Amino acid sequence: MRATLLKETIKSLFPITRTLCIEGAPGGGKTTIVHEVAQELDVPCIERHMPTMLVEDFGILFPDGDKLHYKLPDWFPVKGKAPERGILLFDDRNQAGPDLQKVLANICQARTLHGIPMPDGWMVVCTGNRQSDRAGANRVLSHLRNRETVLELETHLDDWTAWAINHGVKPEVISFIRFRPGLLHDFDPQRDQNATPRAWVEGVSDVLGTVPAEAEFECFKGAVGEGAAAEFVGFLRIFRKLPNPDAILLNPTTADVPTDPAILYALSGALAQRATDDNMDRFVTYIDRMPPEFSVLSMSMAVRRNPDLANTQAFVKWSLAHQSVLF
Repeated sequence: MRATLLKETIKSLFPITRTLCIEGAPGGGKTTIVHEVAQELDVPCIERHMPTMLVEDFGILFPDGDKLHYKLPDWFPVKGKAPERGILLFDDRNQAGPDLQKVLANICQARTLHGIPMPDGWMVVCTGNRQSDRAGANRVLSHLRNRETVLELETHLDDWTAWAINHGVKPEVISFIRFRPGLLHDFDPQRDQNATPRAWVEGVSDVLGTVPAEAEFECFKGAVGEGAAAEFVGFLRIFRKLPNPDAILLNPTTADVPTDPAILYALSGALAQRATDDNMDRFVTYIDRMPPEFSVLSMSMAVRRNPDLANTQAFVKWSLAHQSVLF
């Protein structure tokens, strides 16, 4: 299930508080999606990292006169004390052992912890890798599995592109992934390092421009693997030798239009980054001279970055001229 559909599905199931487990290869953004859903629903999200928890983290016995009572952890949302609605997120649940899974199974079904109920409007969501990913995932107990709906997250290029533009990922990285979409999530458990959405954002985009140029390849290799890093560094050389996008937008009718696909992907991202209300006419003039697929790519990236551009006369004119490609 692609990320956009997964988010809408979580929102749809939230009113009935059906327990969910989101599974997929490491680095796909499972945890991020849950937090974004909570933000969009305007509800709190309490996250617990299951592999670092002990059974005692779910409550300990303490004496109260001649009886023993459980003292609950401060993170557990107690009915009558916590907000009426929220998401209780157990991250990397599949790495937890059987004892922790047994405690979690009761929370999912009875919606209580040692007899203390959660508010009626709280949803339990777990995330986890699959055993086939060899990322430390254990077998999930069958009775716990029967108490949840399992949804598998699939990485989708357009969904990631939209997210990346909205979250400030460097245009060099976005353009490269559009050029080599197979490297967005190229996960092989046999390799030490893998190209994943998380690695491209945190290990490449965030690092780009902060380390010396001589160290870039080694840093990128340490995040996405040698093969992906080598391809990206080659693409980066092209990106850095592009005609000046500002000069292109000053002379959109006479500036050269490259023919190399790699250069066109890089130029599409660079131009989209510079599109504004003031230069929209010139932006459209130039991308109209590009091959149709790159014209559409440039415009879609520009509008995702700044939705107000869709209200300009230049955009309306462009969209009418390209409706056969868009629809």
